[in-house]
Amino acid sequence: MNEEKLVKCLAQLGNITRLRIFRLLVKAGKEGLSVGKIQEKLVIPASTLSHHISKLLNLDLIKQERKGTVLNCFANYTLLDDVISELQDQCCLDDKSFIKEDCSNV
Repeated sequence: MNEEKLVKCLAQLGNITRLRIFRLLVKAGKEGLSVGKIQEKLVIPASTLSHHISKLLNLDLIKQERKGTVLNCFANYTLLDDVISELQDQCCLDDKSFIKEDCSNV
């Protein structure tokens, strides 16, 4: 992942509403959540939710799938793994006293 993409992803998740949406979807797993269920859980207006979902979709942090009349949202776990890996790969690189495997305990 290039730095520009990483910065954009982290910036979008730096918004409290988008972070809450993303957390809900990560917790929901592969089943995802309907837009209506997200709105119900967060208690926010539909227009506000639509705005924030659009921002997450634009960066591919989430995906959507229509099943009949229901629009479901899912976390993009591949991109989430890329963001986490990009941050973890830099862990402790300049500290020669750490063994790479020890960084998970920092």
